[in-house]
Amino acid sequence: MSLDVDERTDSGSRRPSDADRAQYGVCAFLALLGVLVIVDATGIAHTTSSTDPIGPRTVPVLLGVLLLVIAVVYIVDVARGGRAEPEAGEDVDLTNPIDWRTVLLLIGAFVVNAVLIEPLGWVISGALLFWGTAFALGNRHYLRNLAIAVALSLITFYAFAIGLGVNLPAGVLQGIL
Repeated sequence: MSLDVDERTDSGSRRPSDADRAQYGVCAFLALLGVLVIVDATGIAHTTSSTDPIGPRTVPVLLGVLLLVIAVVYIVDVARGGRAEPEAGEDVDLTNPIDWRTVLLLIGAFVVNAVLIEPLGWVISGALLFWGTAFALGNRHYLRNLAIAVALSLITFYAFAIGLGVNLPAGVLQGIL
């Protein structure tokens, strides 16, 4: 004789608690976002061509519909008492304070990138972003990090230009790149 209790039948028979209100809020947010995406997509002119037979409106409408479907499925799951598995987590000691130095250095690296991307170009500002991020996260191999940062920014510059056809700002390196 087994005394195992099936958790699905046990959790499915109870009514949603007050703690589930947050999950219903997420459902409402997803539904609202889906409706907003669909409404916004209807404002896009429906033009088709031989190279683009579906037009620019199709993908946003599809994404909005998928958001609505996810919201409905999630509502049904929450109403049935579905609960996410608690996160196993990492080996993080929640009693330790936040490392504000690292957070502020990372924010600084992003702000420097945002300010310098137009005047200096992506290659220089991206290299500063990658190098500053490595520095903020504790890596102290300055020259190696700089070489890797320059390589990453050049690779992403040409990947966007050649692979995607998107020209990132060249800045002061306009004639060189």
